[in-house]
Amino acid sequence: MMNFQKMMQQAQQMQFKLQEMQEKLAEIDVEAESGGGMVKVVMACSGTVKSVKIDPTIITPGDAETLEDLVVAAINNANTAKDERIKAETQAMMEELGLPEGTQLPGM
Repeated sequence: MMNFQKMMQQAQQMQFKLQEMQEKLAEIDVEAESGGGMVKVVMACSGTVKSVKIDPTIITPGDAETLEDLVVAAINNANTAKDERIKAETQAMMEELGLPEGTQLPGM
């Protein structure tokens, strides 16, 4: 019976840590760019794009396609950076809990 209680305590601790990590990630921003820094995007680890900055020198009338491509690329780069940050934070939490690498956590 003691093992069951210990497992329940560990599950509760893991649930608390997951909630804590989700709250922490909502406050972490990542930044990415494209076009050699001509377009910059700031994204929260929750996936919300917070800002897009565009160097005015690349705004060319009649060439919206290039600008659109650079914005898409910057957002995709920010999304990749967000995913990498989430992976690093998750791995750190798992190590803190003593879980083996590769453990699948619910909701992750």
